[in-house]
Amino acid sequence: MSENNPKLGGPAPKGTEREFLSGPHSRFREFMFVVRVMKEFIRGFRVLHFVGPCITVFGSARFKEDHPHYESSRSVGARLADMGFTVMTGGGPGIMEAANRGAKEAGGTSIGLNIELPFEQHANPWLDVMVTFEHFFVRKVMLVKYSLGFVVMPGGFGTMDELFEAITLIQTKKITNFPIVLMGTEYYSELVDTIRNRMVREGTISKDDLDLFLVTDSIDEMEDFLRARVVKRFGLKQQLFIPRT
Repeated sequence: MSENNPKLGGPAPKGTEREFLSGPHSRFREFMFVVRVMKEFIRGFRVLHFVGPCITVFGSARFKEDHPHYESSRSVGARLADMGFTVMTGGGPGIMEAANRGAKEAGGTSIGLNIELPFEQHANPWLDVMVTFEHFFVRKVMLVKYSLGFVVMPGGFGTMDELFEAITLIQTKKITNFPIVLMGTEYYSELVDTIRNRMVREGTISKDDLDLFLVTDSIDEMEDFLRARVVKRFGLKQQLFIPRT
C-alpha cells in the first residue's frame, strides 16, 4: 500500500514513528531515531520517578460524560484515590478523563501519559501531571514500569493491546504478580468466554492463566483484589490503604 494513500494522511513526515516503521532507512537515520527515543525515555523517567504508587486505568476515549461507563470509571478513579493510589491513565478523553476526574474529585493525584495522534487524543483537564509521548512503545513501557496494577474498563483496540501485552508480560515472567482487573462483566463476557472455552480447550494457554486477571462489576471486589496483591508483592505500608477523610 502506498504511503501516498490519502487515508493514511499522505507521506510519512521525516523522523516520525510512521516513517521508521515503514521499512529500513540509512544507518544515520536509524541512529537518530534511537537518539530521539532515548530522549523520550529519559524525559519520562525524570517526570514519573516520584509520582508514588500508581494504578493505571485503561478504556475507550470515545465514551461521553453521560455514558454509564464514564460514570463507572469516575467511581473507580475515586476509589483508587481513596485507597491512596496515584491514578494514571492515557491522559485522553472518555474513560481516561473519567478516571482522572474521579481521582481529582476525591483529593487524589491524577497523571496522564498522552500520545500524539491525529484524532481523539487530546489531553483531559483533570491532570496534575501530563507527559506527551510520540511513540506508542515508549508510552507503554512507562505505563507498565510505573504502575502496580491495571484496571481495564470497556475499550477498543488500544485497550485490548494494553490488556494483552500486560497479560503476556505476566505469563512470560517479565513482570510478576501484576494485578489486572477487567471492569465490566457484560462487556467482556464474549472475550472471557473465548479465553476460557476456546484458548484453554485448544491448549494455547493453560488453565492457570485464567488466574492472571479478575473480571467484575464490583468496585469493592476490585479494591480487595488490588489490596491483597499489591501489599503482598511490594510490601507497601498498610497505611496506604487507610481511606482519606
